[in-house]
Amino acid sequence: MRLPAFNPKAALFIGVIAISTSAIFVRLAEDAPAAIIAFYRLLFAVILMSPFIFYKYRQEFKEISSANWIFSILAGIFLALHFILWFESLNHTSVASSVVFVSIQPLFAFLGTYLLFQERFSYGTIISMIIALFGGIIIGWGDLQLNGTAILGDILAILGAVAITGYFLIGQSTRKSLSLMTYTFIVYGIASITLFLYNIILQNPFTGYSTTSWWAFLALAVIPTFFGHSIFNWCLRWLSTTTVSMAGLLEPVGASILAYFFLNEVVTWSQFLGGTIVIFGLYLFIISTSKKAGITISQKVK
Repeated sequence: MRLPAFNPKAALFIGVIAISTSAIFVRLAEDAPAAIIAFYRLLFAVILMSPFIFYKYRQEFKEISSANWIFSILAGIFLALHFILWFESLNHTSVASSVVFVSIQPLFAFLGTYLLFQERFSYGTIISMIIALFGGIIIGWGDLQLNGTAILGDILAILGAVAITGYFLIGQSTRKSLSLMTYTFIVYGIASITLFLYNIILQNPFTGYSTTSWWAFLALAVIPTFFGHSIFNWCLRWLSTTTVSMAGLLEPVGASILAYFFLNEVVTWSQFLGGTIVIFGLYLFIISTSKKAGITISQKVK
């Protein structure tokens, strides 16, 4: 295979930085509710994608089956739920804790494949899950000592990881039938509509936010969504899924460093110790499942 003009490993590094910015931009939009931030992130992403989609992929929309439309709609609803839960968690707990907990999505994905497809657990998988769980308990215990709302944020982040797992499992078969761009566009569109209705129900205002928040909305749509997610998918053509997955493990590290410099957020000893253990557990998990399930951290939507 002919090597690309740009070094894939360098691109992967850029992708890690890009996805690490997601939580930072959410925090910068401090005067907007979580559901509004999620809505504008996806709406702007859909708007930016529209010219390219309708120019190159419009014919594909005519060939989508009813079943694929149904699964895409359900996937979009779960994606919206993921963003609501994860973004709200950042209002209650630290960036470090939130990003670490939402990063355990591969564990839930494997549990989902076990329940749906009777995927067997290896000893390595069980041990790695126990290690990650132990690290999560350390983080949760430390956050509980800080304040009562921090543990709520941790729980919301975990539920966000469950929601994104539902998104992947529901859309797994549909994703194989459609191009990546078409599927992403449809799901983002459905998620935007879901969030629009959700904000109407909550009576969240759609205007009146600070200039910083509007820039944060746009940055979320461009940097972690396109530069992060798209670069990871491009790297999968040149690098192994295991390599890309390992790079994804650096996101909590990158997010914590960015939070320190831009939000003056210091990582506590329990977050550092627990986060390190969780990442190590996920590392072992990827090694033990890469040959069997093909579950990758890069599948996360940030």
